[in-house]
Amino acid sequence: MNGYELSRMWFDWCFENPEKISPNHSAVYFFAIEHCNRLGWRKKFGFPTEMVKDAIGIKSYNTYIKTLNDLVDWGFIEMIERSKNQYSANIVALVNFDKALDKALDKAIKKHASKQHESTGESIDSIDKPLTINLETIKPLNKNDLIFNELIISESWIENTSMQSDKKFKPNEVKEFLKKYNDMINVQFQFKNNKTEYCTHFVYWLNKQEKESIKLPKKDNRNEF
Repeated sequence: MNGYELSRMWFDWCFENPEKISPNHSAVYFFAIEHCNRLGWRKKFGFPTEMVKDAIGIKSYNTYIKTLNDLVDWGFIEMIERSKNQYSANIVALVNFDKALDKALDKAIKKHASKQHESTGESIDSIDKPLTINLETIKPLNKNDLIFNELIISESWIENTSMQSDKKFKPNEVKEFLKKYNDMINVQFQFKNNKTEYCTHFVYWLNKQEKESIKLPKKDNRNEF
């Protein structure tokens, strides 16, 4: 799945269902694609209502939520978890919409191109050839991930956090909790401003956790005698 494929499927569907769509639907859907891309194409991600409204210029909450619900009903967005109110984030996922379409949009474009050729005499070879675009998934690192990457390899910080934790977590447990914490705040769109804020919030969160809430990697005993 990439942005080009999702865009193509969306406009194929729009051409088949012009009576259902409005510019708001395209705006919300393409912002969801953009937001998912910036988060590294996460399978599910936070989609804060106010952030989306500000980004695409929708003022009314009712208009926005109806538009989002339409995209869910049509199968383009999956609602993982609904927000508690309009000021918190929905958790959503993009759906690889693969229902069979007869590609009416492609036919219409080629038909229009043929008429253009007849009137101008210009070649349409470049239009008739399918366009192949190789888009590689690029996972940009946000500030949370940059701080996480620095902390996870800092043995001194891990050791110090381990010793100071209220429940005396072992260093390998601190690492697993750190991974869990970073994933959690990214999904909830809670980007920290700096390393100090990140570490302070993590330690506070860590002291509220239980050892049973993480699964440690199994130890490889093949080389032990």
